[in-house]
Amino acid sequence: MAETPDTDTPETSDPTPDEATGAADATETADAAPAAPAGPTPTKRERRTAAKHAEASKRPSRTPEERHAEREATRAAKAVARRRRRLQEREKRVAARTETPEPTPPREKPAGRQKVRQGIVVSDKADKTITVRIDVARRHRRYEKIVRSSSTLHAHDENNDANAGDTVRVVESRPLSRTKRWRLDEVLERAK
Repeated sequence: MAETPDTDTPETSDPTPDEATGAADATETADAAPAAPAGPTPTKRERRTAAKHAEASKRPSRTPEERHAEREATRAAKAVARRRRRLQEREKRVAARTETPEPTPPREKPAGRQKVRQGIVVSDKADKTITVRIDVARRHRRYEKIVRSSSTLHAHDENNDANAGDTVRVVESRPLSRTKRWRLDEVLERAK
């Protein structure tokens, strides 16, 4: 049996001139472009740190005395700037102290609107104080029945003007005692 050489095998086939130039082009482009890193791409922080280290390696190394002198120079410059800023602030404070602010005009009427209630004097036994019963009649929201309720409050009566049974109008005021937050405004109707 005679062996015939196999011409179809790729090992023995010679490359054509086009294939040879294509392989050369591929090696040139691979050399020109940097090889991609095998691992994951670096993060922004890692790139920044690498750039900082590269920059630090380019700087000439300094002796400890040079570093100390540089530190002292920056410290002195900061102290000068600090002193200048403090002087400016002090001058502003002195100028503000010497200026006299405009006096605020007195308030003609009290701020806000005071509550006003009308009721009947229940007691006038205490000095300069009256106890007033406030009767309220309102319609119930759901059942629409008239619901009557009353509450008592203490009002300041400077001249002891009101007597028991009088119908009076009282106005809200600042706290005058532990229980008094109202003052007598007017006696509307005297008791008979």
